[in-house]
Amino acid sequence: MGGLGMSELVIILLIVIVIFGASRLPQLGKGLGEGIRNFKSSIKSNQEDGSEDGSENEPENHAT
Repeated sequence: MGGLGMSELVIILLIVIVIFGASRLPQLGKGLGEGIRNFKSSIKSNQEDGSEDGSENEPENHAT
């Protein structure tokens, strides 16, 4: 339950081929791969900057 089996994946692939056509599939794959690559690189750069925890935008509490 919740997982995709082989038959579901084949049906999804056939629907994608019908909608976009077989000639556009390489372009779609390339665009998807570039998007994933850009997403991963932005996450990696945020982690290197230390901004993933959001502590840069929090005001500091000083006891007076």
